[in-house]
Amino acid sequence: MIIGIDLGTTNSAAAIWRDGESVLVPNALGDLLTPSAISMTEAGEILVGMAARERQPTHPRDTVTAFKRYIGTQQSVTLGKRKFDAEELSALVLRQLKADAEAFTGETVTGAVITVPAYFNDRQRKATRRAGEIAGLEVKRLVNEPTAAALAFGIQTREQEPFLVFDLGGGTFDVSIVEVFEGVVEVRASSGDNRLGGEDFNAVLIDLVRRRIDPEKALDKADPIVLAELLRAAAERTRRKLSEADEAEFAIVWNEQRFETMVTAAELETACASLLQRLRDPVLRSLRDSNIRVEALSEVVLVGGSTRMPIVRRAITRMFGRFPNATVHPDHAVALGAAVQAGLLAKDAALDEIRLTDVCPFTLGIEVAEEDGRGGIRSGLFSPIIDRNTPIPASRVGSYSTMSDQQREIHLVVYQGEARDVASNVRLGDLRVQVPPKPRGHVHVECRFTYDTSGMLDVDVTVPATGVTRNLVIMDQADTMTEREIAERRDALAALKIHPREESENAAVRARAARCYESFLGDSRDMVGRWITQFDSALDTQDPRIIREAREQLVAALDQLEGERYL
Repeated sequence: MIIGIDLGTTNSAAAIWRDGESVLVPNALGDLLTPSAISMTEAGEILVGMAARERQPTHPRDTVTAFKRYIGTQQSVTLGKRKFDAEELSALVLRQLKADAEAFTGETVTGAVITVPAYFNDRQRKATRRAGEIAGLEVKRLVNEPTAAALAFGIQTREQEPFLVFDLGGGTFDVSIVEVFEGVVEVRASSGDNRLGGEDFNAVLIDLVRRRIDPEKALDKADPIVLAELLRAAAERTRRKLSEADEAEFAIVWNEQRFETMVTAAELETACASLLQRLRDPVLRSLRDSNIRVEALSEVVLVGGSTRMPIVRRAITRMFGRFPNATVHPDHAVALGAAVQAGLLAKDAALDEIRLTDVCPFTLGIEVAEEDGRGGIRSGLFSPIIDRNTPIPASRVGSYSTMSDQQREIHLVVYQGEARDVASNVRLGDLRVQVPPKPRGHVHVECRFTYDTSGMLDVDVTVPATGVTRNLVIMDQADTMTEREIAERRDALAALKIHPREESENAAVRARAARCYESFLGDSRDMVGRWITQFDSALDTQDPRIIREAREQLVAALDQLEGERYL
C-alpha cells in the first residue's frame, strides 16, 4: 500500500486513497495531526508526537521540534547521549506515521508519497528521501506541498481558471499558481521562502514583550534553554489566541514567579511588518513567471496553519484586493493531496481522468567564464539552461565554446539556483570532456539538460567537431545511501527504546499534566500534583481498564483547569 505523507515543520499527517477519496489517518490518540516532535526520557525511551510536544516546556534539553528547517544540512542535536541529524529525526516521525497507517488499515505500508516545500533545493529533497528510506519506506515520489494542496482543491472544484495556493506553515512559505482543465492539474509557477513561517512570528512576538514582562531583568538568571522554550510556548499560545481575539495575555512562570503582559493584534501586526512584507516577493515572482495577472486569478486558497492568523489574512486581502478562500482545511490539504498522488501512482480507476503536471522549482545550469570587458576573464558565473518554473518534463540545450588557446578539456559543473555567482547555488555534479586543441572560441560544445517529474536530470554534452558525447545522470536519489548504510541507520534507530504504541496516550497525558504543574502556582499546582500521583498509581496497576478510566478523569480535569484543550 502507498500512503501520502505531509512531513511538516510543526505537525505531520498521513492519508490514504480509499473508495475514490482521500482519507486522513488518525494516530494512536485519535488525532489527525501528529506533532513533529521528538523527546528522549531519562530511561532512554524515545517519544514521538504529542507525547514529545507536551514534554517540551518541562524538558527542553531532551526535546526537539522544527527540525525540518535543518534537513539537508550538517546540523545535529543531542538527546540523551546520542546525536541525531534532521534526517533521523524526520525518519522517527515518518516511522510513526507508517505505523499509524498500518494500524488504521490493517495493511502493510510499503511506499509513500512525501511532500516537500516547493522551494526545497536538491540537497533538502535528497535528505527527505533518505529519511523515508531510513523509516522503512520506498519513497515513490516527492511532491511540492502547494502542488499537493492544489491537487486536492482542484479535484474538489474542477476550476477552469487559474488559482493561487498560498501555503504558510510553521517553518516554510510556498506559493503556486495552478490551472485545472479537463482533468489536468497544471502547475504554472512555484516560488517560496524556506525560512519564513509561524516560528518567525513567534520570535517577533517574544522580542515585542520581553522587556515588558521583565523590566527588572530577573529572567537573565534563568537557564537560557529553559527560558527560550518557556517564551516560545507562551508566544505560540498568545499568537493562537490573537487569531480569535483582538487582545491576548502573554505569560510565563519561572522560579514560582509569574511574568505577564497583554498584547493586542494591532501591536503584533506592526511588529511583524517586515515578515508580512516578505510574503509579497514570492507571490510577485510566481505571477511574473507564469505571466498571469492577479486579476485573472479565480481564487487565493489558504493552506498551512499560520494562515489562520488574522494579520496574515489581512495582508493577503490587501495584496490581492479580495478575500482569500478559507474553505480548504489548512492543516489537512497537503496530506489529502499527497494521498491523491498515491492513488495516481497506484493507478486507481477513480483517478483515470486526472493528470498532474509540475514545474522545475529552481533554475538548472552550468558554471561558465566570461570576458569582463577589460581584457580579463571572470569565472564562477552561472549560465542557466532550464529556467525555474519551466513545465516538466523539459529538454533544453545551451551552446558554449572554449576560453583558452589550445584548450584540451572542458570541465562542466552543474548547478541549481538563481544566483549569478555559482558559489551561492547548489552544486549537483560534474563531468569532463576532451576537446581538440585549437584557438580559443573555435571549439564549440552543446550541453543538453533533460529534466523529468521524478527529479532526474539527464545531461548530454556533445562536441560537434569530434562527435564525442558524454553523459551525466543526476537523480533525485543520486547520492542515496547504499543498502548497507540504510540498514545500519535503520537498525540504530530501531535499537532505541520506543514507547509502546498502546502507551502513547498515557505518555501524552502524563506530559501534559507535568506541563500544567509547572505553568500554575499555589493551590492549582498542588492539585495537579495530586492528579499526577493518582494517575501514576493507576499506571502501576497495569490494568487497561483502570488506566483508561484514570486517563479520562485526568484529561477532563486538565481541560477544566486550562479552560480548553491544549493544542
